[in-house]
Amino acid sequence: MSENNEIAVPKTLTPQEQAVWDAKAKVRVLLNLWDLGAGQIPVKKGDLTKRIVRTNETSQKYLGVLAELQEAGAIEYSLVNRVTRLELSAKGKEVLADGLQSRDSLFEFDGSQIGTRLGNALLKWIRHQDGAAGVAVGAGKKAESAIASYDNFKALAIDVYDSLNRDYNLDDLVPIYRMRREIGEKVSRSQFSEWLLEMQANDIFQLMAGETQDITSDKREDSITIPGGAFRYYAKRLNS
Repeated sequence: MSENNEIAVPKTLTPQEQAVWDAKAKVRVLLNLWDLGAGQIPVKKGDLTKRIVRTNETSQKYLGVLAELQEAGAIEYSLVNRVTRLELSAKGKEVLADGLQSRDSLFEFDGSQIGTRLGNALLKWIRHQDGAAGVAVGAGKKAESAIASYDNFKALAIDVYDSLNRDYNLDDLVPIYRMRREIGEKVSRSQFSEWLLEMQANDIFQLMAGETQDITSDKREDSITIPGGAFRYYAKRLNS
């Protein structure tokens, strides 16, 4: 359902009012996208549309906002199984932070109330920033719980796959780069690739190319290269 506790934008706006509305809408779009994807996972465009379109509005009103955000590099589009997904980029997180924190920002909530989900998303963002600051203080410490065996990696990789697939409705095609980033420094990059290929050889995962028209260089680097040089971007868990 839409955030129908918010006051919808008037049907007709002056150019100045339209510019202000666009600026606010961009922050709402980015905040909702961050919330839906936990700041990491691509989100189905339809799921985002349901969150951002308010009472008496249509999705057409946001086409220009989404296009400007894509052009600015704040959001990235991808196509998986003919389903359009949107992802918040590192640039998008910077734009969102500036939109929420800058004294010059035009963003503010409309009306006497805000939608519950948008308000909760803002609270999550604030808590996330506090948590990130705490992590930064402890940066430089040796990574804990390093994975030392294939069996341990296999168990963790399956847990990570199932969690991402379940929590973010990935339709049984989980981006390998997301698995790699989720596991992080618990295993080296080369070991991650070697053990993931071993899981494919053992018929646990099928590594797939998928539709990757909007793949970025960092996503490609965090995906995997199979023998022969071809890239694989998605993992699909096979039935045991």
